[in-house]
Amino acid sequence: MLLEWWSCTECTLFTDQATVDRFGKEHVVIILNHNFEIDFLCGWTMCERFGVLGSSKVLAKRELLYVPLIGWTWYFLEIVFCKRKWEEDQDTVIEGLKRLSDYPEYMWFLLYCEGTRFTEKKHRVSMEVAISKGLPVLKYHLLPRTRGFTTAVQCLRGTVAAVYDVTLNFRGNKNPSLLGILYGKKYEADMCVRRFPLEEIPLDEKEAAQWLHKLYQEKDALQETYNQKGVFPGQQFKPPRRPWTLLNFLSWATVLLSPLFSCVLGVFASGSPLLILTFLGFVGAASFGVRRLIGVTEIEKGSSYGNQEFKKKE
Repeated sequence: MLLEWWSCTECTLFTDQATVDRFGKEHVVIILNHNFEIDFLCGWTMCERFGVLGSSKVLAKRELLYVPLIGWTWYFLEIVFCKRKWEEDQDTVIEGLKRLSDYPEYMWFLLYCEGTRFTEKKHRVSMEVAISKGLPVLKYHLLPRTRGFTTAVQCLRGTVAAVYDVTLNFRGNKNPSLLGILYGKKYEADMCVRRFPLEEIPLDEKEAAQWLHKLYQEKDALQETYNQKGVFPGQQFKPPRRPWTLLNFLSWATVLLSPLFSCVLGVFASGSPLLILTFLGFVGAASFGVRRLIGVTEIEKGSSYGNQEFKKKE
């Protein structure tokens, strides 16, 4: 609601009509670059516009499980959490993916194959590893971590029909933030979407990993094209926003805020110092929760994961 109706951020797709016709009508794995603070919101709005927001899944870092509201909601939505240490994650991730193998609704499963948000420091360390392994240097992405991808493809083969490669950027060289969205700032997001039938991805784990590395070289070339021309290749589509997020927000606001305002008036009218202090404590805790939620999206406050982990074996 904040992205679509409060800030009125626009999202344009660059793809072909045949791919758009399949949106929301098949199980897919989505690969998205992780360069921006609100890249997840742009993904969510596309899920909403094609009717799969309720069945969208993600391989998410376990720290998000403890974020107020979002983490708790994701737990009940069968989101797959990981600690980003394969020796500890392997059984948990495989079990979570197998639970999704017979998911009854069309599902979009998101992977951030880079494992962490792009920063200059992480990029420098990542490219040192790429050079040491004889892999091509990437300019706009971190070296993709292949195990999550190859495991997801293996576990969901027979369920998932295709992989959607999504490359995201923002017009005007903007670097949007969640705080900007809360302040009502409008951004213009462009997303290049390419569809790869799952049959094109090799069965062999090593070959599938090589396929992913090649994909990221192509993503890098797409970002280079965007920086030079200001657009991605392909036909442009602007899926219309649907009213349901706004109606949902207004409905819950009506249900929750009316008794809340009555409660606030009752607390201060009571004149009880204990009640007033308890209420102020509640407000402080709520403010802390919201600030923590915003904090996990801020690049400069991101985890140190990737600064040194790239130097270890996957």
